[in-house]
Amino acid sequence: MSVKQLSATAGSPRTSRRTIKKTALIFAALGDETRLRLVARLSADGPMSIARLTEGASITRQAVTKHLRVLANAGVTSSSRLGRESVWELEQEPLDAARRCLDGISEQWDAALDRLKRFVEG
Repeated sequence: MSVKQLSATAGSPRTSRRTIKKTALIFAALGDETRLRLVARLSADGPMSIARLTEGASITRQAVTKHLRVLANAGVTSSSRLGRESVWELEQEPLDAARRCLDGISEQWDAALDRLKRFVEG
């Protein structure tokens, strides 16, 4: 797929190459089941320490830390120190950017289906 096609898919024909790369990183980070669960948990319960994120889970703190760092590299999470613990939270803007990208794709599909419907019925 060309950059022009990707830009259109991202929701705007003027979407920059950098924006597309950042959005692709977000989708890649969210493409893992464990990371998606961590995002859902942080979304539902707010900022948490790694100890709280691993409570009741069958995953080690070390594995959670690794997944959180992948999410942080994509801009989806960030951490801050609170005493001896790192507290992780979601960053809303990257998630909003991913949603806008999906909204753009959805609009393109809606338009294509509308054209197909007019063609078939007309």
